Amino acid sequence: MDLFQGQAEAAQQPLAARMRPRTLDDYVGQEAVLGPGKPLRRMVEAGAVRSLVLWGPPGVGKTTLAEILARAVDARLVQLSAVSAGVKDIRKVAADAEEAKRLGQRTVLFLDEIHRFNKSQQDALLPHVESGLLTLLGASTENISFELNSALLSRLRVYVLKPLDEAAMVEILRRALTDSERGLGARRIQVDDETLARLARVSGGDARRALGLLETASDFAESDGDRDVLSQAAVDEVIGHVGGAMDKSGDAYYDLLSAIHKSIRSSRVDASLYYIARFISGGGDPLDVIRRLTAIASEDVGNADPRALPLVIAAWDAYLRLGQYEGERAIAHAAIHLAIAPKSNAIDQAWKAASAAVRKHPHGTVPPYLRNAPTSLMKELGHGQGYRYAHSEPNAYPAGSAHDCWPDGVPQQVFYQPSDFGQEKRFREMLDYRATLDRQEDERQP
Repeated sequence: MDLFQGQAEAAQQPLAARMRPRTLDDYVGQEAVLGPGKPLRRMVEAGAVRSLVLWGPPGVGKTTLAEILARAVDARLVQLSAVSAGVKDIRKVAADAEEAKRLGQRTVLFLDEIHRFNKSQQDALLPHVESGLLTLLGASTENISFELNSALLSRLRVYVLKPLDEAAMVEILRRALTDSERGLGARRIQVDDETLARLARVSGGDARRALGLLETASDFAESDGDRDVLSQAAVDEVIGHVGGAMDKSGDAYYDLLSAIHKSIRSSRVDASLYYIARFISGGGDPLDVIRRLTAIASEDVGNADPRALPLVIAAWDAYLRLGQYEGERAIAHAAIHLAIAPKSNAIDQAWKAASAAVRKHPHGTVPPYLRNAPTSLMKELGHGQGYRYAHSEPNAYPAGSAHDCWPDGVPQQVFYQPSDFGQEKRFREMLDYRATLDRQEDERQP
């Protein structure tokens, strides 16, 4: 390939590929791992790269950083994607690495989407990482602690890369606009700060996405003398409707559901609505939100507001009857109610305590007076004798510890302890009143 052909092919690459940093000095962001004295910078400076995994969302520089790390130790870099590679590919990489080792060259394997490797593929990779034949640089957009087996994971350091903040994104975009060799500098495009900030915000911390939007928008720049001007209107036209699309089987999907749940539990109405809107606009199933709201109604609101659960079920029904557009308002209706409602986890705690008691005492005997007696034999055995029909008792309550309905052979304990919030305050008063009736009845007994 001659020089001009190579330059022509490079010019055909997307802007994001052309602007990929070549050194740590070109790299923007990730100060937590690349700042002065931080681990990855020390690796590069020392030329001693170890096997590791870079975990972070798309477009934050995982592949670029792997290339920089491999270059720092003057190693041959082999790139595979776990989506398409298999055991056969790993064996070939290992064989080539053995040959390279005989020639005195180190091999770094960059394995993208490493969380997609299954057990047999991980087992095939492990001995080569253990022996040091391959230095493994994995990249993942998902939490690898759920996907990699413990043997392989124990031999890797995991470094978390964060979405790039707005300032870092604007700097990357500015570099692309001013770089005449690889970027758009030759066109001298003029863009104001607010327009670049808008591009940064809608890109969600993804530099690749931001540069792609900038490259597309640059085609709509209008000539103004010796330079082009890119207006915010043109950028908005390119952006159109931008949603935070996500993989429904990935971390982002469940992170947003978690954010919805915890925002409502924390009584933060506006944050709850934001995360719900973000989830739905990104392709999340609205029914997953409603299911989560249903859980919240019992787990976090409970009897502090007994209306919460029926309201959520009504919202669920409304969504199914009305369709998504109007149904989303029903979801928001229920979410706002749950966020504002008084909170109590007394039901959740009571159920956990009851379940734990059953695990500890799985065979508690039902007292005879609570048993049915449909046959004469059962009546002769005393089934149903002594049962007090609540509606025939004063205050519709059979007072006294003799009729506590507790199973025989199980230490008595209290599971449900209502809070002092909302309707549960009334529940507590009722329980306290009945406890008083129990004491009075027991004192009357000989």
